[in-house]
Amino acid sequence: VQLQAFGGGLVQAGDSLRLSCAASGVTFNTYAVGWFRQAPGKARELVAGISWRGRSTFYADSVKGRFTISRDNAKNTMYLEMKSLKPEDTAVYYCAADPSYADLSRGNPNYWGKGTEVTVSS
Repeated sequence: VQLQAFGGGLVQAGDSLRLSCAASGVTFNTYAVGWFRQAPGKARELVAGISWRGRSTFYADSVKGRFTISRDNAKNTMYLEMKSLKPEDTAVYYCAADPSYADLSRGNPNYWGKGTEVTVSS
């Protein structure tokens, strides 16, 4: 299973950004997928997750109402639409996958991709 995150960059507070995660080597539509992030000096944080059909989603309280997770199974791709970005959203964002939505939501996915860095300036 290979996961690759794209779309990070340097933005200003209040801006929007969309991250993408492309998957290969996996039957994508049978996996729950999600986003994690890790800021410098801080523990890794589960940001959002989506079930294999996209019918269920969850979000960290810190991003609810600002971030939207989605997936396109035909393209083997997951997205994270981030709006109203804040400096505290600055982190390296990782995508992850697991056959179990429950395991993903507990923060224990089996598969991880390389991260993409998001920096939000004030």
